[in-house]
Amino acid sequence: MVERLIILVTNDDGIHSKGIIILAKFLQEMGEVFVVAPDREKSAVAHSLTLHRPLRVEKIKKNFYAVDGTPADCVHLGVNAILPNRPRLIVSGINKGGNLGDDIIYSGTVSAAFEGTLLGIPSFAISLVSRSHFKFDVAAQFALRMARSIIQRELPPKTFLNINVPNLEERDIKSYKITQQGRFIHGGDGVIEKVDPRGRKYYWIGGGQLIFNRGRNTDAEAVSKSFISITPLTLDLTNYSSMRELKKWRI
Repeated sequence: MVERLIILVTNDDGIHSKGIIILAKFLQEMGEVFVVAPDREKSAVAHSLTLHRPLRVEKIKKNFYAVDGTPADCVHLGVNAILPNRPRLIVSGINKGGNLGDDIIYSGTVSAAFEGTLLGIPSFAISLVSRSHFKFDVAAQFALRMARSIIQRELPPKTFLNINVPNLEERDIKSYKITQQGRFIHGGDGVIEKVDPRGRKYYWIGGGQLIFNRGRNTDAEAVSKSFISITPLTLDLTNYSSMRELKKWRI
């Protein structure tokens, strides 16, 4: 008997997000899909693991599990405690909004794919670059294509993918590009200070205007020109180009 391929799906928008439901439905063409996702939105939690309290898991329905933790928690629990067998692939998304440039550092969606790669499982994150009227079917169809390619060809060692899909009809997407991570140009203050009705100050982080530096062959440039962006990321964060210079220092 041929063992059925198992895929773990997660996100940072929460288990009830339309994006994850549609993604799981499309990936069922390949094998058995298990959804292990946060019980509520956990955007911008980055790669945090919950170590200071126990985690609760609720079975929502067959193969759907809600966790009161982070996306990285969901991957860790899914692989090591919930799924009946080790998954062949981990897919994180479909995120409601792009994960471009510096967003990668903060993104719970991307961090879930990072965690899967740390565990030695091929992984990718996929996001839809929009704030509303999400065309999830288009992104899910591309996720299915990518998943099949990864199973057939395998990713390079210690590599995972960050995919951003323009929020367009499929006929309006030109193709895909292999891209590098872009950067933000920060416009104005990133913190808004206000006063509540009792006269106490409070702050909102992220209030400044963020403008993408659409340098050549970046993720933001590709999406702005109606291409799907595929950025290969690696577990190794070492800046090798700086090592020679630092070795000259006398500290």
